[in-house]
Amino acid sequence: MDAAIAFPLLVGLVAVALFFDFLNGLHDAANSIATIVSTRVLRPHYAVFWAAFFNFIAFLFFGLHVAETVGKGIVDAETVTPAVIFAALIGAIVWNIVTWIAGIPSSSSHALIGGLVGAGVAKAGPGAIVWSGLGKTAAAIVLSPATGFVLALVLILIVSWLFVRQTPFAVDNSFRVLQFFSASLYSLGHGGNDAQKTMGIIAVLLYSQGMLGQSFHVPFWVVITCQSALALGTLFGGWRIVHTMGSKITRLNPMQGFCAETGGAITLFAATWLGVPVSTTHTITGAIIGVGAARRISAVRWGIAGNIVVAWVITLPATAAISALTYFVTRLAV
Repeated sequence: MDAAIAFPLLVGLVAVALFFDFLNGLHDAANSIATIVSTRVLRPHYAVFWAAFFNFIAFLFFGLHVAETVGKGIVDAETVTPAVIFAALIGAIVWNIVTWIAGIPSSSSHALIGGLVGAGVAKAGPGAIVWSGLGKTAAAIVLSPATGFVLALVLILIVSWLFVRQTPFAVDNSFRVLQFFSASLYSLGHGGNDAQKTMGIIAVLLYSQGMLGQSFHVPFWVVITCQSALALGTLFGGWRIVHTMGSKITRLNPMQGFCAETGGAITLFAATWLGVPVSTTHTITGAIIGVGAARRISAVRWGIAGNIVVAWVITLPATAAISALTYFVTRLAV
């Protein structure tokens, strides 16, 4: 590990990590609220408060397995330096800002993973990568939206069968209430998985400076500050992406919104308990496409969905390249 850096610089790096966490909430607010807003169950400003509350309390329900994966399961913790952390965060932040301005629901999670990989390889070569952890994360790029798609599709078929004898008005009223429950679950899953990625970044930074002793762990103050930063970002909402997620892919009614959120929440809960840093963006997009396809294939705007998939594919290599370049520039400047 590198020699200890000055305390003000350490505080500055932690602040940059928390800024990324805030942007994560801002960028990914759509994941939690797009369906409940597009179905007009909640107005946008009420929806972000609802989502932010459940984002914050998520640490009460989940362990810290995802934080441990990000902290020591993507890049070898012994090779991590402040310069690596800084470069990884800059790559992820730049990508988040670009895609937020463009209204593209890319993955903040995979932007951070790509940033870590790019900065780690720039410092120590491919040997710095923990291939088992990276492979698990890469597999989740495909599996999380696929799982969300299948679960949402199955749920919509089950619910349609159960409510087949009720009038559309009665079904709509029932699921307007149930969507509060499903949106809460998805926001819990979002807060549980996404905030832990920044926890892992801050914890490995502290570990690299010898501030965690001989064993890697996540201090409680890191948990609270990261959950708070994510929730605050969600409060500000990413309205461009909310519009893309909630109405451009397919039109949703409350029953479909409930099934999409519930299918996505199940996926996130399972991934968080397994310690897999999945993309909440990929998961809810897959679920929304699933409920749209259950109605009819043509109900999904496949061109929009295709553009989103392209953004998913290029996120890892793009952020890795930005972070590697940032690392080299940082080393030259320091």
